[in-house]
Order: sequence, then structure tokens, then C-alpha cells
Amino acid sequence: MYRILLCLLALGACVASPAVAQKNNNGLVPKPALVRLIDQSLRQSVNQYKVMMGRVPADRLPKTYTAATDKLETSDAGWWCSGFYSGTLFYLYEFSHDTALLREAKDRLKLLEKEQFNKGTHDLGFMMYCSYGNGLRLLGQPEYKGILLNSAKSLSTRFNPTVGCIKSWDSKPWRYPVIIDNMMNLELLFWATKESGDSSFYKIAVTHANTTLKNHYRPDHSSFHVIDYDTATGAVLAKKTAQGYADSSAWARGQSWGLYGYTVMYRSTHDRKYLDQAVDIAQFILNNPNMPADKIPYWDYNAPDIPRALRDASAASILASALIELSGYVPAEKGRGYLDGAQKILVELSSNTYKASVGSNGGFILKHSVGHLPAKSEVDVPLTYADYYFVEAMMRYKALSPAR
Repeated sequence: MYRILLCLLALGACVASPAVAQKNNNGLVPKPALVRLIDQSLRQSVNQYKVMMGRVPADRLPKTYTAATDKLETSDAGWWCSGFYSGTLFYLYEFSHDTALLREAKDRLKLLEKEQFNKGTHDLGFMMYCSYGNGLRLLGQPEYKGILLNSAKSLSTRFNPTVGCIKSWDSKPWRYPVIIDNMMNLELLFWATKESGDSSFYKIAVTHANTTLKNHYRPDHSSFHVIDYDTATGAVLAKKTAQGYADSSAWARGQSWGLYGYTVMYRSTHDRKYLDQAVDIAQFILNNPNMPADKIPYWDYNAPDIPRALRDASAASILASALIELSGYVPAEKGRGYLDGAQKILVELSSNTYKASVGSNGGFILKHSVGHLPAKSEVDVPLTYADYYFVEAMMRYKALSPAR
């Protein structure tokens, strides 16, 4: 409880909006050549999203694209990725000041508005904070604040105090499944604490993170994907995967989710154990013997067909964004290593191997992401969250210090 009170007294420092205003505390600065490359990539991204704007139906949101059939797959607002399109548009507007992007971002928010009352998903952080959170940060619209507070309230209804976690899926055969992805939705709760003064949001986020820290992580600091709990006792029933290669493997995007999530936990609480956890996860990822030299992970660090296994640009984008933030919370030498990793990723994702030419790829920025390989769903395709975290990582890198 004392930490809740301390954070409430200093919330300006503890809680941030979707983070672009990235400040390093150890003097690390961006490389001018990479800033120039990023500016070029961002300009191309603006043009790409204008291509996408012309393809997405007015009542739908982009999901993925199949080049062989030139088919843009879309979703309704209830899909867990529904907020990334507006969120990316807001970031690109912030870079370019192009009002066409702003209009499109605001128009698509209208589709999402009803999701503030959606209590059937754990992904309201993705859906609402990445979209309305960026909109609020840039525009200051008071109605966005109310929508986000309602979203935090809806997310909180999925918390079970006996288990100590927010429930992920409502589907069988799971009893009370919690996935590592859920760490990404806690940032919305920290924001709600700041805006409302209601520490219950903070308590839920911290309890969820602590339970996840206890049960999701192995001795080598890799994460299971899914933990199933007994709701009567809170005991762990099973440690499984859904989207990874095996229950015992390290699904790449899940490792990136965890790194990003515990970095946010440290920023939001200043509790050293979360920084230590983020550092341990980063070391597992960056020192993994199956991490390629270019730092674009295979879809699973234990995939049986490495080095022929598919790469996952989405895991790389999330990783780069998290490493940039984490680099500012550690001593300069360690931070330089994290920033070097992020730089390698940004350079590689900006290459023709991963970044699509303008007018191709259905308007998506990045190619070669892996959604759910075991289900043969969204395999080696563009994905909205890969674009979102790539753009966020580029904006974070530029914000380390003034471009030179």
C-alpha cells in the first residue's frame, strides 16, 4: 500500500501516455545516420498508410494482407488488434503533421468507442490505449479521457483476486487462462490511476504483474505463453503454449511482450524488482544462441527448423521499442548494449527485406510477421501491431535527444 501512495503522490513521473517522449537518464544519444534513415522510413510509412486509407472499408479496420491474392483482410472493432490502425496514424501524424492522417485516425476511433464497455476481452489496453491514448496525448480531447477510464473499469472486471490476475480467454478447455501478452494491457490501468486517483487500478496492475512474475517465468528468464489457474485456490493447473512451438519453448513475441510489459512496470512504479526482471528478460533474448545476428527473432527461439524457421518482424518491433526505453533505466554501459540491439533491429526493419515499397503490401509498412503458426493463421504476412511498434520504436529513438 505504501508504494501505491508514493506513486499517487508522484504520478507525473510514474505514469506516461503511449510513450514517444523517451528520455534516457544515462546520456545515451541516437546516431545521426540512423535518425536520417528513420526519417526516410517514417516518410515512406506516411505514404504507405495513405495507400491503406484508400483500401480499408469505412466500417472496418485493417488486419493483414495476402499478396498472392491482393486481399486486404479486415476486422470489426472487437478484434484485439482494432486499435493499432488509429494508433499508428496518430504517431505518423505526430511525425508529419499531415492532417489527412489525423482525420482518418479520428474517424476510425468512432468505430472503437463502444468497446469501452467490452468486458469480454483482456485486450482493452491494446484496443483503447494504443488508439485513444495516443489521441488524448496529441489532442487533449476530454471525451477521450472518459472513454479510457471506462475502458480501464471494464478491464478491471476481469481481475480475480484469488488468482491474482486478469483473465485472458473465456473459452474452454481453459479454467482461468492468463497469457504473457496481458502484461501489455496494464499500462491502461496505470494511466487510469493517475487520472482518477483510484488506487484500485494500480493494485490490480501490480498484483497481476507479481503473479505473472512468480508463475510465468522459468529459471532462464524465458516465459511460458499460457498459465491456467484454479479459481477456487489460485493454484497453477497447467503451463502451456497456444501460439508457440511447444509448452517448454520460448515463443518469440511472448518474450517481447514480457520485456515491454516489465519495462512499463518499472516506469510506472519505480520498483526495482521490475527493472531487474526486464534486464533478465533482455539478457535472455539478446544472448540467446538462436538469436540471429540482425536481431530479427525466429518466430520461436526453440523452433525445430532454425535457421530455416520464419522470422517475426512483430516480435522484433516490440523488442526494439522496449529496448529503447529500457536503455534509459540502467547504467550507460548496459544501456548502450540495449540501444545497440534496438539500432540493429531498426536498420534491418528499414531494409527492403522487411519494409515494403510504397504501394505494395496492401499499405502495410512491414512484411514477414508471424501471428499464430500452429493454427496456420497469419503466417509470414504483414500485421497491424508490427507496424505500430515499429513506428513507435522509430519515434522513441528520435526522441532520445534532438536530431543532429
